[in-house]
Amino acid sequence: MVRVVIVGGGPAGLFAANELAGSFDVTVLEMRGFVGGAGLHSDGKLNFHPFIGGDLTEFMPESEAWKLVYYIRDLFHKFGVEGDEFDERRLIDLETRAIRAGIRFIKIVQGHIGSDYLPKIMGNIQQHLESQGVEIRLKTRAVSVEVENSRVVGVRTDKGYEPCDYLLLAPGRLGSMWLIELLEKLHINMRFNPIDIGIRVEVPNEVMNEVIHEYRCWDPKFHIRTPSYDDFTRTFCVCPSGFVVKEEYEDNIFGVNGYSMRDTVSDNTNFALITRIALTEPLENTTQYGRHIAQLTNTLGGGKPLLQRLGDLRDFRRSTWDRIERSYVEPTLKEVTPGDIAMAYPDRILKNLMEGLEMLDRVMPGISSDSTLLYAPEIKFYAMRIDTDKNLRTSVPNLLVAGDGAGVSRGIVGAAATGIIAAKGIKSDLG
Repeated sequence: MVRVVIVGGGPAGLFAANELAGSFDVTVLEMRGFVGGAGLHSDGKLNFHPFIGGDLTEFMPESEAWKLVYYIRDLFHKFGVEGDEFDERRLIDLETRAIRAGIRFIKIVQGHIGSDYLPKIMGNIQQHLESQGVEIRLKTRAVSVEVENSRVVGVRTDKGYEPCDYLLLAPGRLGSMWLIELLEKLHINMRFNPIDIGIRVEVPNEVMNEVIHEYRCWDPKFHIRTPSYDDFTRTFCVCPSGFVVKEEYEDNIFGVNGYSMRDTVSDNTNFALITRIALTEPLENTTQYGRHIAQLTNTLGGGKPLLQRLGDLRDFRRSTWDRIERSYVEPTLKEVTPGDIAMAYPDRILKNLMEGLEMLDRVMPGISSDSTLLYAPEIKFYAMRIDTDKNLRTSVPNLLVAGDGAGVSRGIVGAAATGIIAAKGIKSDLG
């Protein structure tokens, strides 16, 4: 039987394994002690749309992309994720409100697992794959790839050697630097993706309850073109009744993120507001640019994220605990340093974010209140985009890539889709 080794037990690797199970000898290598990757281990927001979390029409016609998205939705339901609510009539009303504010609202069928329900869902997926003959090896780190006669013949791990006929690399964002270094040694072409830099915004639940609950839009996606610079700015990862958390980006560099649970709630809703940055010569390395901003912000925070009231930012002054305590929004992340985000962020980025909040306030009044809390840094590092064909094969014929770490997706559903595309690429290669 043809042997396929998959590096990475996130959504890309798991859904690829599901597609190959039964017809191939499949082994999944995961360096951590659990499957699911970052997205399916922290919160589990699911956006069933071919243009959210990547652009699936790069790999197939739009009609096929929609079929793939709904196929993934059905698989999640099979693994125990509850059905999704979608009130198109109400969402059209919200779309109209957004248009009047100069904003584009994206109507999406969405699902949310919740941090406290994720272990059960991940257990269901792992149990299903193992029952289909997939071998999942946890706490096994891929180290290098062996190539002979221009084809991959195996993977060296910290536990030994794994021979293979096909290799799918889907290490997720955490493994993106390892993947880049590996593919550079194999002389596989790559290019820099844009980067998203912004803030985590925290407001009382009441500000966003109408959109989230009455319109049944768990994670509303608003796309904005800012007036001053015409830059693309968007909302991302809305966490109703959620919590802001510190997130490690890499060694000694960190930012903030958010999550929601089903059974444990807070009085606040938080979301990311991020603006897209693409660079050209002489500096094309967007990762390096974002890393420097994160380092500066971390330094100003004394090893903690920065926290600032929007009113203080407008008034050109740093926040203090005294000023934050006067606000009616109590921060859910306490291990922070009140400060001045303007000391770390370039003016263009800051202006995009402030104009974005003002425009969002026309759709959800209260977003742009002086008491609104802003955490920094919130940076979405997207790995370098690896050159592939439409089946996600690299220039090494039996070496494929998938998921966020390869720069071909941004999010759970998009990553799962690229895993399935790669699996079908292996199938088609063998007829």
